[in-house]
Amino acid sequence: MKKNILLFGLFIVTLSINAQSLLSEKSNFTHQDTLRGSITPERVWWDLTYYHLDIKVNPEEKFISGKNTIQYKVLKNDSVMQIDLQSPLKITKVVQNGKQLEVKDDGNAHFISLQDNQNINDINSIDVYYEGQPREAVNAPWDGGISWKKDNKGKPFIASSCQGLGASVWWPCKDHMYDEVDSMLISVNVPSKLMNVSNGRLRKVEQIGDTKTYSWFVKNPINNYGVNINIGDYVNFSEIYDGMAGNLDMDYYVLRDNLEKAKEHFKDAPKMMKAFEHWFGQYPFYADSFKLVEVPYLGMEHQSSVTYGNQYKKGYLGHDLSGTGWGLKFDFIIIHEAGHEWFANNITYKDIADMWIHESFTAYSENLFLDYYFGKEASADYVIGTRKAIRNDKPIIGHYNVNNEGSGDMYYKGANMLHTLRQLIEDDEKWRKILRGLNTTFYHQTVTTQQIEDYIREQTGIDLTEFFNQYLRTTKIPTLEYSIIGKELKYRWTNIVDKFDMPIQVTIGEKEQWLFPKAEWKSLELDSKNTDFSVDRDFYVEAKKI
Repeated sequence: MKKNILLFGLFIVTLSINAQSLLSEKSNFTHQDTLRGSITPERVWWDLTYYHLDIKVNPEEKFISGKNTIQYKVLKNDSVMQIDLQSPLKITKVVQNGKQLEVKDDGNAHFISLQDNQNINDINSIDVYYEGQPREAVNAPWDGGISWKKDNKGKPFIASSCQGLGASVWWPCKDHMYDEVDSMLISVNVPSKLMNVSNGRLRKVEQIGDTKTYSWFVKNPINNYGVNINIGDYVNFSEIYDGMAGNLDMDYYVLRDNLEKAKEHFKDAPKMMKAFEHWFGQYPFYADSFKLVEVPYLGMEHQSSVTYGNQYKKGYLGHDLSGTGWGLKFDFIIIHEAGHEWFANNITYKDIADMWIHESFTAYSENLFLDYYFGKEASADYVIGTRKAIRNDKPIIGHYNVNNEGSGDMYYKGANMLHTLRQLIEDDEKWRKILRGLNTTFYHQTVTTQQIEDYIREQTGIDLTEFFNQYLRTTKIPTLEYSIIGKELKYRWTNIVDKFDMPIQVTIGEKEQWLFPKAEWKSLELDSKNTDFSVDRDFYVEAKKI
């Protein structure tokens, strides 16, 4: 038993470290961090409208070549455009209206001097040609790039993953999250015996000599890191889900040898869709379908092309992250990564410092899945169990404008913050309407933390300023200090931000009731001496008897 507990603890620590390493931890930021993470003057004057990424992937050489046609709307007059592409990939030329343009390189940012007038409201485009051997993923998806692997039969098995690192690690783009392209065509040329699966719907397949080009069209807005390529000896099966907006195509692309296994295991996918349409509202991408695609790494929330590598096991690679048993009732990757279709792909952070908007709500979705199928106590057991992974090492919100995310606690501290908020609202139907309302109010939008805070504050009618300051912007866990002397209960909050006054549910004797602590001592007369006292476990706080 002790050995199992130690192994579980080590597993949780490893998960927490991985969750925190999408970007290297740093406190000193560079010029390149600013170019990558800020809305520079060379970005702000134009609005993305359309991409056509047209590339050839050579598995043997680990080489990508091709071009990206970037269509944009002119918002104000300017003539210099920033396009991002990371070394060792190189831009070979940029063309607009038949004219080759000058490109000045500044690390991974490339500044293109346009020759033609850029008139406000014009829709223009440039073609950016590039080639090279992109960065190979070291520990995908946390330390991403392109995974160049082989399947069990020795055939190429290739996939992209690049959150945090940036889509410019494998294709040239406007690599900042604030501006999502409205629609996109992804054309990928691969050897004939392989297939490429990308986002959206397959529009056509063209045979070109001993290669094939797969063209996928994305009708909905999509963020850069959500774009993916997945190349392998895939087979497909599908089903039609009767959802909130009618028939939803659900497609599954898996390695040939895993077909029968996947047909059984992927039954969690329609169960996920049913639970999350209940909690979050309509799946946001009916026009682009839903796909699960097997990849040679753990998985990622690529929009309408969710990637899967959980080895056809329940839990997280066969482990229960909560230690309660409930985490083995579902495949973690199917539930968590698909949950990101609502929080990450539908509602998307403008700045990665606000990555909690993706990860806190989606980590929380795991216990909402359990709530839907197994009830409220099961879901509470699970989310409370995940507190083992919380480190309180640094705030959940990162540094703005330098491509820096906050603590990995954005997962399960964030989930427990939302679980606590559910208790404060005291109305599960109202809470569900808030979760759904977020997905309709911010449908296909990029957002800030402030927008999310303001919306929840408005809908609940509760001033949650200090609540969010406490859990998102500090590492402090609110501590309820109390003492019982005779028939007098004294209590107060400590380890809190200024003006923190969150109510809390407690049990005194056999009676449940609310207390309204502040930083100053308050007192309550009890019915009898030496009464038992406990704090409701659903609140992410500590209690200290003094």
